Amino acid sequence: MNNLTNQELAPDFNDPLGLLKACHLRMLGFCNLLEKMQKHIRVNGIDTDVKQSAQKIHRYFSTAGAFHHKDEEQDLFPLLIGSSPALTTIIHSLEQDHNKLDEHWEKLSPLLATPSSIEKDETFNQYITDFCEAYRTHIDTEEKNLLPMAQHVLNKEQLHQLGKNMKERREKSY
Repeated sequence: MNNLTNQELAPDFNDPLGLLKACHLRMLGFCNLLEKMQKHIRVNGIDTDVKQSAQKIHRYFSTAGAFHHKDEEQDLFPLLIGSSPALTTIIHSLEQDHNKLDEHWEKLSPLLATPSSIEKDETFNQYITDFCEAYRTHIDTEEKNLLPMAQHVLNKEQLHQLGKNMKERREKSY
């Protein structure tokens, strides 16, 4: 076994499509954490674990999640639009998904930002369910349809520019 760490094995901006896939895995992981948090609250109430989990989830979707949507909407989608009718249809659907995901996040975000405001009621639970279901469906579409097609459509120069734009977006915000 070699001595490479997970960090070294993770995709970087030289592999922008791989980076988007890795982000999908993190998003799914945070959806799982949200659902675990939901169960934990029922048993333990709002404790330190809930507050820490809420903070991690909020930070991720407010920063990396927002970057991810911008990466797709501002850079990836424009490169792919018009390359095929099927891909254009997929992109329009994914853009609508982003709007729905943003609406779900607007409901969930304030509660996660101040976890002491989370109540043991169905509204919070429903927000989590809606958010996680929407993300899972959206990611499934991207993983099965968009990204494989993008891999075939985009050339090396376009992939390089996509990675460069993704990197610059993050550097400008810090």
